[in-house]
Amino acid sequence: MDPIVQQLSGASGTWSKPSVMPMEAYRDGDEYVIAFDLPGVSTEAMDIDVERNMLTVKAERRPPVKADSVKMELSERPLGVFSRQIMLADTLDTERIEADYDAGVLTLRIPIAERAKPRKISIGRTDDHKQISG
Repeated sequence: MDPIVQQLSGASGTWSKPSVMPMEAYRDGDEYVIAFDLPGVSTEAMDIDVERNMLTVKAERRPPVKADSVKMELSERPLGVFSRQIMLADTLDTERIEADYDAGVLTLRIPIAERAKPRKISIGRTDDHKQISG
């Protein structure tokens, strides 16, 4: 189901068919940053893993526990399972990924690998190595 149709219809993601979570990705200096919108999701309900260069983020938003006396009038907040898989470039250091969660946003910071950073190459002069015979 198209994520927009799914969102408008109020369909919830399941473990076998998770909903897509909104994200943004950008480079900030020597880091690649990926931010996922996951408001109302506890860190215990999030799972992040990397296998080879495939990053997988899964999360589950459960309905809040309400007293029996509460009668729901309107519920537009999507519930269920959310997931996103991203193929990471070989230039990223997946061994040093850092994850933070603040104000409903899960932010992953992935350092650019040292081998991928630009570096200066010095140029030697071949005449410095030749002896002049006279």
